[in-house]
Amino acid sequence: MAKGKDSGGSYRSAISGRYVTAKHGQASPKTTVQETRGGGSTGSYRSAVSGKFVTATYGKSHPRTTVKES
Repeated sequence: MAKGKDSGGSYRSAISGRYVTAKHGQASPKTTVQETRGGGSTGSYRSAVSGKFVTATYGKSHPRTTVKES
């Protein structure tokens, strides 16, 4: 494994919105999102399952598996 492979950011829970440890983030990929440093804010929603941006309607209706990028 290359050094620093997962050092590009931190993990955030889609359920609570709080930052979690890298170990928890890697163990729960469907309910956590890895954020990169300096990613900026978009004000949109991102799926914790696919990592892709989703519509606001979808994000609001799936609060346990999406994260609002603020």
